[in-house]
Amino acid sequence: MNDQLVMTGIGLVIILVLTMGLHRWAGIGLGWQPVIAGIRAVLQLAVIALILQGVFSEPWTGALFVVLMMTVAALTAAGRLKELYRGRVAAIAGVVIAATISIALVLGLRMMGFEVRYVIAIGGIVIGNSMSGVTLTGRNFLRTSIAQRGEVEGWLALGATPLKAFRRISQESIREALIPSIDQTKSTGLVTLPGAFVGAIMGGASPVEAARFQVVVLITVIFAITVAGIIATRILATSPTIPVPAEQNSKEQESN
Repeated sequence: MNDQLVMTGIGLVIILVLTMGLHRWAGIGLGWQPVIAGIRAVLQLAVIALILQGVFSEPWTGALFVVLMMTVAALTAAGRLKELYRGRVAAIAGVVIAATISIALVLGLRMMGFEVRYVIAIGGIVIGNSMSGVTLTGRNFLRTSIAQRGEVEGWLALGATPLKAFRRISQESIREALIPSIDQTKSTGLVTLPGAFVGAIMGGASPVEAARFQVVVLITVIFAITVAGIIATRILATSPTIPVPAEQNSKEQESN
């Protein structure tokens, strides 16, 4: 095990050095971000690995860990949508409600056993994808609202409610957020072998059991992103005005 850790560490350093070299050669301009991200990942996963050793032994600690993951995910998404009207509320509500309903369905329908390891595995994947779904939906909502400003203003001028004026934008934002997950689901087994499937096999599960787990994950993720997107856009679409990016807003204030 120690030899494997040493070789893994050396390999990661080599890959990061190659990554930085390519970034510099191609002028990508991300600075030390890949190295910082790698160091953070190592430290955070090391801490998580130690914590999970204790979590798997006590059911209540598993539930607490899921709540912690949900809290971090909600706050992260909230920071991404802070430019939008009620963006933080939309992000937190979208992540928490979508993840909670999705996990409850998986366990309630007995697609997975009510064991700590399954709860944490499903919880982590669903919560992470709910966070990504809310963020993508929110960013798409901001971009599309600005691009279709005239249409929204026209609806509002005719007396339509904000929900009506932003309806098409909300639908398009959710669709765009769902495309990556739908494409991954369609191509699973043909183009990619997802992490949950590979991880289950490496953990000793049979290919059939690993496939069952992966299918549950993929379908549940699509459901979770759908719920998260609907909730987020319902809240974002209550905005009485067109969202304005922070940088554009600051420029307008400077010009005034």
